[in-house]
Amino acid sequence: MKVVPLNDKIVVKRLEAEEKTAGGIVLPDTAKEKPKQGKVLSLGDGKLLENGKRAPFQVKEGDRVLFTSYAPNEVTVDGEEYLIMTEDDILAVIE
Repeated sequence: MKVVPLNDKIVVKRLEAEEKTAGGIVLPDTAKEKPKQGKVLSLGDGKLLENGKRAPFQVKEGDRVLFTSYAPNEVTVDGEEYLIMTEDDILAVIE
C-alpha cells in the first residue's frame, strides 16, 4: 500500500535512533530519543495559492530532512510507521 499525501502534506519515514552514544555507550530502547530527522517519501500537490495555482515544494523525494518534534502526525500503514507533516514543519535539508 502506498501513502499519497494531499495538498501541502509530505510523507516522511523517520530514521532509526542511534544504538550508541558518541562515547560508545550502548543505549537500551527505553533511553533512546526518537530522532527528529527522516527521509521524504512522497509529496502532495503543493499549497493552494489565492490565484488558484500550487506552490512548488522546496524539498523533493529522497531528501533527508530535520523536522520539529511536535509537528508530525504519526500514522501506521501495513505495520510501517510514517510521519505526515507540512513543509513548514521541516527545518532543514541534510546534504
